[in-house]
Amino acid sequence: MSAERDAAIDSWRVTLPCTRAEAEAIDAADDLTIDAVLMTTEEVEDDRERWRLDAYCEHRPDDAMIAALRGLVPSAAGVEPVVEPLTAQDWVTMSQAGLEPIREGRFVVHTSAHPLEAPEGGRAFLIDAGQAFGTGHHATTAGCLAMLDGLAAREFGNVIDLGTGTGLLAFAAQHLWPAASITATDIDPAAITVTAENAAANDVTGLRLVVADGALSDEIAVAAPYDLVIANILAGPLISMAPEVAAIAAPGAAIVLAGLLETQRAEVVAAFEACDCVLEAVDRRGDWTILRLRGGEVRYVPTRPIDPKGRDGWALDL
Repeated sequence: MSAERDAAIDSWRVTLPCTRAEAEAIDAADDLTIDAVLMTTEEVEDDRERWRLDAYCEHRPDDAMIAALRGLVPSAAGVEPVVEPLTAQDWVTMSQAGLEPIREGRFVVHTSAHPLEAPEGGRAFLIDAGQAFGTGHHATTAGCLAMLDGLAAREFGNVIDLGTGTGLLAFAAQHLWPAASITATDIDPAAITVTAENAAANDVTGLRLVVADGALSDEIAVAAPYDLVIANILAGPLISMAPEVAAIAAPGAAIVLAGLLETQRAEVVAAFEACDCVLEAVDRRGDWTILRLRGGEVRYVPTRPIDPKGRDGWALDL
């Protein structure tokens, strides 16, 4: 996304050590009132005492939140929490990432360190953590794969994955609809390079890769309308991009949105409903939410022109 959009995202991470027992209690709890996404991670394999709690929140944590987090991990008494700001790209990585294999429907996603075979009739993708996959929460990735898997019976001819990151969701779409034209786009040229590398590693061909900011670059607009739009990004950009996404979506298109917290769902849905899109399905995974909407029956035209100045990029056909 653009620098202006990045600047609008104010997110933070608080890190504290914990034990496995504390981590399991946190993961099992369904009545926590802390306004943050909580993640627990095994720091040292098979060491019950070396785990970590990461709390991700939209605003700088105050004393009350720090105290609440400390209450979850009494073993960390006396340890100073690490509090750090996160960029928008950090959030994108977290929403797409995970070292442990993801199993969702017919899909398996794994790293070289954790190889896993696909189920019969399914597809396994190798996405290494060192290739911008990172470590962290992968609920949105799994949710998007589930949404795509649930659409397998439908026919799509023109698909776009906005903010493709590692290319994974574009790869899944290509597996489900091999005859479709599939475009994967990202503002970050490094992400497109990584997508190309991951495509080669997974024997994926036929994708069109585009470096562009938003959805209105010439390379994206010329191929519109799209009957399937995927955007696993962030709530802020999703809201501001709603008119752009609606403008490139075909009437009745399937629009899969992710990268948003459950607390952000209403605002994201409202932004798209204002562009004649209709909410059809919701998949909540812990603090994260994945949405599927239907594009308006008449192709959306913004009431005010959206200036695409500075959004032209470059395209690469694999």
